[in-house]
Amino acid sequence: MNVVAFTSRKGGSGKSTLAAHLSVYADTPDVPALLIDTDPQGSLAFWHELRQAETPVLVQCEARELEDVIAAAKRDGVQWVFIDTPPHNTQDIAAAMRVADLAVIPLRPAVFDIAAVAKTLEMSRALNKPELPVINSAPPKRGTFEIGVVTEARQALSDLEVTPWQGQITQRAGFAHALASGQAVHEFEPESPAAKEVQELWQAVRRAVEKGNKK
Repeated sequence: MNVVAFTSRKGGSGKSTLAAHLSVYADTPDVPALLIDTDPQGSLAFWHELRQAETPVLVQCEARELEDVIAAAKRDGVQWVFIDTPPHNTQDIAAAMRVADLAVIPLRPAVFDIAAVAKTLEMSRALNKPELPVINSAPPKRGTFEIGVVTEARQALSDLEVTPWQGQITQRAGFAHALASGQAVHEFEPESPAAKEVQELWQAVRRAVEKGNKK
């Protein structure tokens, strides 16, 4: 089983959005992926209610119940689990990290998000958990060149001695439209740039989990 926790000390970073899109990539007819929503806001649960497909399976629980939920999923043969966490709640974020193989840390390329990443990194490192910062809601590139704020965000992350995902999730209307229809973006717009970005992120997440499992 592979467990990915989406963590950030800041609200609005994109945890629920990335968890929803990636869970659909991981989902298969024979082995459904599992989404766990520990955020009291219930954004993932709301998206799941809009979704016509029954999978990925979603469970709402409190962070203290994570070990039991994941143990049950493992007995059922689930291969991929994605945990959405609330912002600000240090104990809940730590609980998700403890059971995870990888902490995905979304951030917008802005000073407050980067400050929140520093705090989240302190937690992941204290728990000896691999982390993957993901620049989210970024301005579109100019051709193949990143906008200055994205480059500056990468440098700030480098100063924190962490390597972010080399790609970016660009701010695009397709992401919001897909979620509003209960879909992932590659279901809503299969050939879109947004779908391509999520596919590339999914590949990066798989590589990061595999690398962590080999250690």
